Amino acid sequence: MNSNAPRTRVDTLIIGAGLTGLSAGYHLTKHGEQVIILEAATRVGGAVGSVIEAGWLRELGPNSLMQTEALAQLLSELDLSAETIEANPIAKKRFVAKNGHSVALPANPLELLSSPLFSLGDLFHLAREPWIKPAKTEESIAQFVRRRLGQGFLDWAVDPFVSGVYAGDPNRLSARAAIPKIYAMEQENGSLIRAGIARMKAAKANPAPLTQPAKGKLLSFKKGLQTLTDALACAITTSGKGEIHTNSPCSGIIPNADNSWTVHTELGDSFTCKNLILTVPAAVAARLLEPFDLALAEQLNPIEYPPIASVVMGFNRDQVAHPLDGFGLLIPSKEHKQTLGVLFSSTLFPDRTPLGKVMLTAFIGGRQKPQAAEGTEDEILGRVLRDLSPLLGIQGQPEFLRIQAWPRAIPQYELGYLTRIEAISTLAARWPNLHLAGNWRGGIAVGDCLINGQKLAEQLAATGA
Repeated sequence: MNSNAPRTRVDTLIIGAGLTGLSAGYHLTKHGEQVIILEAATRVGGAVGSVIEAGWLRELGPNSLMQTEALAQLLSELDLSAETIEANPIAKKRFVAKNGHSVALPANPLELLSSPLFSLGDLFHLAREPWIKPAKTEESIAQFVRRRLGQGFLDWAVDPFVSGVYAGDPNRLSARAAIPKIYAMEQENGSLIRAGIARMKAAKANPAPLTQPAKGKLLSFKKGLQTLTDALACAITTSGKGEIHTNSPCSGIIPNADNSWTVHTELGDSFTCKNLILTVPAAVAARLLEPFDLALAEQLNPIEYPPIASVVMGFNRDQVAHPLDGFGLLIPSKEHKQTLGVLFSSTLFPDRTPLGKVMLTAFIGGRQKPQAAEGTEDEILGRVLRDLSPLLGIQGQPEFLRIQAWPRAIPQYELGYLTRIEAISTLAARWPNLHLAGNWRGGIAVGDCLINGQKLAEQLAATGA
């Protein structure tokens, strides 16, 4: 670290050019703030990345995002509305593996009554749900669902959902932290079923205007999700207010006596800023904070990020017997497979493959089977094909294969998490103008990161911080 290097002064410096950092930077520049973003990697976007090779369009991380009013506004500002594509309507159909077979999740009460996923006992437990009292202590997702819906719904619906979203363990994840909207339904209405009925009545009584974007639709872009992160980066750097420095790992941060911050990079650059925002993974934030706040670092360090491997496979259509008529297939823990699930990527969005081909994106590893994400490409592919070939009727090897390893993938909102976040907030508040953000707090979804970055920017702009 060269403490004598010339320093660049800036209003706000952001470490990390993932979704949260880009969103915060974009909205700060809209408010006229001078912003510099430092990114250790050679590109922006974090886990979001799209690659086109010989007609195959694959995603390195997230594959879609959900439509909201805030997102529609952002896409309009970035002039991306014409580049946006909606998911195939048949993607509403989801499959779950049970007893070695692919079974469609029921889409309505009638299908629920006849679904092979759930027993008569499961349905009786569900019928009693409105009379089950809310819990008074923190519960895991498994405890919450088992109590309210029964073991069958945990095993064949919620467990695979948790694997698909968090790559997590429902016995460890906190219901209040990891599924806050569902938890709130119980707290506010006393019952998930009563909450669902109340919401349907409210929607019927107050229908959304026809001009309002339909909430809940899955979206992407013609050239993949990276279109969004590239557009945010372009808006920042062409605003006259922002810079993004890639390939610039941060080597240290120093709090100054006047409540400003000095930031050094491994390239020898130095910056002084009024506001410092860290949007990096929790362990990276802990490493940067440890020299001057060990207690804060010790709260951040234990946050779990299990490894995941994303396995993108391209086949001739006649190599896969399954009609692939849905979003994808999730594999419950009770099936004792190593693969968490698979997206039917070529069904989900158009123009992802050459003509006559199909693309599958499988995910392997996670909190319960981290070792499955390790090994050579041949070993990882072998595990995935052993799991998926009987379920989807796959014949032979893929003609297109790309494996993206994420050694520390998705932060786990486990039991005690909200207490940890409260402690982090309290400790961080001792440092004026230091702001900690990222997908380890406030939600892991693409939309969560975008809105959290926006809220932080607007908070800083409103307070003149």
